[in-house]
Amino acid sequence: MTIGTTEGGSRAGAGRPRRGTGANAGRPHAALALPGVLFFLFFAAVPMVLAFCLSFTEWNGLGNPRPAGLANWRKLFDDDRLTQSLMVTVLLTVVSWAFQTVVSILLGVWAAGRQRNRAILSAIFFVPFLLSSTAISLLFYALLDPNFGIVHGDTLGSTDGAFLAIVFVGGWQFIPFHTLIYQGGARQIPEVLYQAAAIDGAGRYRRFFSITLPQLRNTATTSGVLMVVGSLTYFETVLILTQGGPGTDTAILPYLMYEAGFKSYDFGYASAIASFLVVAATALSLLLVRLSGFGTMRSTREGM
Repeated sequence: MTIGTTEGGSRAGAGRPRRGTGANAGRPHAALALPGVLFFLFFAAVPMVLAFCLSFTEWNGLGNPRPAGLANWRKLFDDDRLTQSLMVTVLLTVVSWAFQTVVSILLGVWAAGRQRNRAILSAIFFVPFLLSSTAISLLFYALLDPNFGIVHGDTLGSTDGAFLAIVFVGGWQFIPFHTLIYQGGARQIPEVLYQAAAIDGAGRYRRFFSITLPQLRNTATTSGVLMVVGSLTYFETVLILTQGGPGTDTAILPYLMYEAGFKSYDFGYASAIASFLVVAATALSLLLVRLSGFGTMRSTREGM
């Protein structure tokens, strides 16, 4: 009697889907994303739309904007400084990405190990990221001062010196953040892969290049997109360290936007530069994601 009831109950419940199963099992409710969506709309999407609309007007910051049609966009593409600023911005982005990626991978893989005092040193490495870009730029401006700094010579007065100073200061601040990303990625690599490689006689460097780097491919894509977007939006470092100099050799696009808006009070033209920068950064990020296959990535952990 008991067995029959159990079998009948099983047959009766066989046609009903169990709660918590199916494609939506374990997924958080969409309402949980509402605060983040609202924050993005009010502080990112709406300002970008307003700036894009302002790029079709003529406005000096006082009174009401007057329609200007495509005048600001024609001025942008006819401006000789745009080409130079774009080249400097691209070069800064590429060099910063290369410098920060190499150092971040090495530090991240090291921090993922079991070395003595690793946790303490990792916390110390993360300190520069907690400081503001303005404070860091002022600190290095004082250190590189030709009269009172610790570096002899006018580093910021030469084109190469000013450019490398911007790259180094930006890397000094943001490498800890990307180190943390690579540290988390390195800790997800299955230990069995290293054990099998050790049995096959692979040394430390061979394991690094044959196991660690391939397993960090998706992590490198994530970090790379963040680096590219961050490099395209450098501003405080350039403003405080070089002010676009010497001459206009380090005048990147965000600094060109600053000059148009807050020196020439041409906010319509400045908005056109800002809109162009947003489009360029978005297109480049999507290109990186597309070429790397990041959009179709899956977990590479063992058993998942």
